[in-house]
Amino acid sequence: MISAGDFRNGVTFELDGQVMQVIEFQHVKPGKGAAFVRTKYRNVISGGVVEKSFSPTERFPTAFIERKDMQYLYHDEGLYYFMDNETYEQIPLNADKLDDNFKFVKENENVKVLSYKGNVFGVEPPTFVELKIVDTEPGVRGDTATNVTKPATLETGAVIKVPIFIDNGETIRIDTRTGEYMERVK
Repeated sequence: MISAGDFRNGVTFELDGQVMQVIEFQHVKPGKGAAFVRTKYRNVISGGVVEKSFSPTERFPTAFIERKDMQYLYHDEGLYYFMDNETYEQIPLNADKLDDNFKFVKENENVKVLSYKGNVFGVEPPTFVELKIVDTEPGVRGDTATNVTKPATLETGAVIKVPIFIDNGETIRIDTRTGEYMERVK
């Protein structure tokens, strides 16, 4: 059990049979009246965000989310297949369980599969990935304005903005949390 007074960013708890994760919290001690905890939390399974205030003494069951290292194998007819690195067991997941940042994961890449009480609800890609550019326009000589970008298609099919000096065939590092170009890989 965890009390609302112990809430911190990232803490997971059960509320009305749902798994919630604290995004923001603030302990408020007004001049008059009792203290309370103003909280913004996200439903881990549906993704909905709610703001609510709790008494610091309210208690909730702690929700333990299992993060298991698995390898992304392949995609076939709307299902994505993952293999447990220890038991070699394969599990298929529907596309609706994958976040938008999964478009940066290529086959045979290790990811973290998230589950609660045996029910898989999401996949966490690595924070940084290295991908090859397969299609982008050539940079225009003399276009030296700061922060000029152009669209580039990656080997996974994702399209991101890259600086104009990046060419086809180059490998770049991408932050999967934001989908932004980080640097060239030499």
